[in-house]
Amino acid sequence: MAVKQLTVFLENHQGQLVQVTDLLAKNGIDMRALSIADTQDFGILRLIVNDTQKALSILRDGDYLVQITEVVGVAIPDKPGELSRALSLLDKSNINLEYLYAFLTNTEGSAQMVFRVADNAAAVTVLKEAGYEIL
Repeated sequence: MAVKQLTVFLENHQGQLVQVTDLLAKNGIDMRALSIADTQDFGILRLIVNDTQKALSILRDGDYLVQITEVVGVAIPDKPGELSRALSLLDKSNINLEYLYAFLTNTEGSAQMVFRVADNAAAVTVLKEAGYEIL
């Protein structure tokens, strides 16, 4: 089960992130998770929102370069070693992890993670079989 994530490419200038988040807010888009990585010249903003298609349209209309990427959401028990265990399962199954990030929810006892992997279906199968909850 894949989650649709928006990937937005931004120039690395003061105010760019404010403009994107303000545009989304003014259009009723609720951000569920986000990650940003940057270089000297540009940033990559990754977002999971409540209405992916609407946000995609709004951002494209705002002249942002944006694409949809499918990722896997997984609840990792909040215990030492559980993230390492999940990552080891993927590694042993030859599933390449491109990146990951965490997001906050009101769920106690687990950390909500987003995994970008080479094969979403295989990752979901491996993680479910090991008892992880897929979001």
